[in-house]
Amino acid sequence: MIEQAGLIESGWLGEFDKDSSPYTSTIVFLVRKGNEKGLNDWDDLTKEGVEVITPDPKSSGGACWNFLAAWHYASEKFGGDETQIKEFVKKIYDNVTVMDSGARGATTTFVENGQGDVLIAWENEAIATVKEYPNDYEIISPSISILAQPSVAIVDENAKKDGVEEVAKDYLQYLYTDDAQKIIGENGYRPSNEEILKEYADTFDLDMKMCTINDFGGWDQAYETFFQDGKIFDEIHSN
Repeated sequence: MIEQAGLIESGWLGEFDKDSSPYTSTIVFLVRKGNEKGLNDWDDLTKEGVEVITPDPKSSGGACWNFLAAWHYASEKFGGDETQIKEFVKKIYDNVTVMDSGARGATTTFVENGQGDVLIAWENEAIATVKEYPNDYEIISPSISILAQPSVAIVDENAKKDGVEEVAKDYLQYLYTDDAQKIIGENGYRPSNEEILKEYADTFDLDMKMCTINDFGGWDQAYETFFQDGKIFDEIHSN
């Protein structure tokens, strides 16, 4: 990590508001126009004959969000029963027909190569795709997903070396201003300002129930539990 490399000072996550996240996103489904297979929630992705596209959590950070969103849905559905949760999530990944190494590759597989019935995707990426191909795709918001918080930070070592500490800080603070928050909303990310977010209720489903990475003990714990070699993802995917 950049902190472990000594490039950024500890405590950076609290330097700016909202855990240093001026915007957020979440995980949604991108389907072909008309949604012929009726894919409206995570249960539908377990059905026989449904072809799912999602990248590999072993090589893609975005794919980890996808997995954790599905896991949390199953946890709510089965009251935390790990055996049933694993069976449910395994059914989804058994339906994955192409598992690209990254989110961009998965989008290419679904959009440009025409494979699959549903792409599990970041909401902002799905919004961008629908804007580009308004007659071909639509977004489905599942009932439960995960709040993705891309954090911003000043890379202290580099900023000091280049003498741009104040400029960098001013820019990151600007991201929290009303003007910047509206630009963020117009470009498919959820503004962290709750009042401005409400102005984009026609863009974002504000009724989605969301967990956060903290529900999994933070990223270090999530990787240890789910994605390191031999852990839960390998167990599910290899059986």
